[in-house]
Amino acid sequence: MNLLETIKADYERFPENPTYSIYAENVHFKDPVYDFYGLKKYQEMISFLSKWFKNLTLELHEITESENQIDTRWTMSWNSPLPWQPFVSVSGRSELKIENNLIIGHYDYWDISKWDLIKQHFKITKN
Repeated sequence: MNLLETIKADYERFPENPTYSIYAENVHFKDPVYDFYGLKKYQEMISFLSKWFKNLTLELHEITESENQIDTRWTMSWNSPLPWQPFVSVSGRSELKIENNLIIGHYDYWDISKWDLIKQHFKITKN
């Protein structure tokens, strides 16, 4: 399986059994919440998400590949671990920087602000 196919398969089963072997040991990850280097920290982040968030899914909408980069568009959603378990969703895009067939940089950009994401936890629904 090539890198593009592996990434597609990882999105389909996210957060279960990610293919960590496609990431460089010192991969740089950055999104609106996290900014760190290292595969071990990346694994810890995925483990944290899968442990605390219920019904976590990552829907892949688009994936394209250029010479040294793979770009994705996606929506991630989950139920937060608050007593009322609000449904939260964020769409965005990722830039995966490639070197020697390994991901050396994973950069996520959200379509909403961190504040808008937080507000989703406190939406009041009417019956």
